[in-house]
Amino acid sequence: MKIPMVDLKGQYQILKHEIDAAVLETLAASQYILGPNVQAFEQEAADYLGVKHAIGCASGTDALHLALAAAGIGEGDEVITTAFTFIATAEAIRYVGATPVFVDIDAKTFNIDLDQVEAAITPRTRALLPVHLFGQPVDMPALQALCEKHALLLIEDCAQSFGAHIDEQMTGSFGDFGAFSFFPSKNLGCFGDGGLVTTNDENCAQELRVLRNHGSRQRYHHNVIGYNSRLDEIQAAILRIKLRHIDDYNRERRRVAHRYSSALADTGIQTAHEDNIGLHVYHQYTLLHPSRDRIMQALQEEGIASAVYYPIPLHRQEVFRESCADVTLPVTEATVQQCFSLPIYPELDNASVDRITDVIKGAL
Repeated sequence: MKIPMVDLKGQYQILKHEIDAAVLETLAASQYILGPNVQAFEQEAADYLGVKHAIGCASGTDALHLALAAAGIGEGDEVITTAFTFIATAEAIRYVGATPVFVDIDAKTFNIDLDQVEAAITPRTRALLPVHLFGQPVDMPALQALCEKHALLLIEDCAQSFGAHIDEQMTGSFGDFGAFSFFPSKNLGCFGDGGLVTTNDENCAQELRVLRNHGSRQRYHHNVIGYNSRLDEIQAAILRIKLRHIDDYNRERRRVAHRYSSALADTGIQTAHEDNIGLHVYHQYTLLHPSRDRIMQALQEEGIASAVYYPIPLHRQEVFRESCADVTLPVTEATVQQCFSLPIYPELDNASVDRITDVIKGAL
């Protein structure tokens, strides 16, 4: 029996009755653009995340882009971030004309190294853009203090951390802005693309709503150059249903992760790390081992999926190669040579987890 990285079909089957009814109801209402489901989801998400405003948009990439644009970041500005993430984080910085400044990561959490963040601050630095990678919250109180000290904006990339928190305060509520993705495989995923920007600033929220809708506050009146980036009404209907289950989903992801960690504790593999600063929600379960390729081959032969997130760090991507020619990030560069991720999703049962870890131990 094959085990995929994520079982979207299985999750749909569990919620099929609710989702099908919600989609049909949306089709019958025929209010497809910024309709009642988008408005309701934005309020429900804001309540869950503990923020004043949540603004739906077309994707997680757009959420980052819109947040940077609403923050007024542009040409000549620098934004400090991590190179060990999906390219969308740095793409969004480039979209507004700013320069991404990459710093190294912590060897255990894979999150941005806070000591190196402060060392990278220059007079051109306008913002910090941490990524809560794989669902492990960055130490946000420490970053908040750093931003206060240097008068910087703080924008959270929460694409992989919906439901993660530090002392019950949700990721996406610490910074000036939070950016979320609802890509289908995310902890809270829709059935296509979708995103969300959070903020506690009323003026910024208004600016985000204008920017996502062609720069318009009133139909056919355009105050600024905006974008066509609106959360789809059908996706919002689906997200409203799945939002009610997010805590259960994250609890089950943690069950799977802890079972992996327990079974692999004495194998020489560096298992996924929890720093006890915040609640890890395990969008991915990522390990390190020098024999990664041999392990992944053994899993493949047994019909078990695995993946490498991310094989090429951003400062070594072709698009950044020239601007980052002198950038060296030793921890990031060592990590990408050994990291690999195992299947993780709420519906993955204990027997399947045990089968996966048995194959890994056999390969070693």
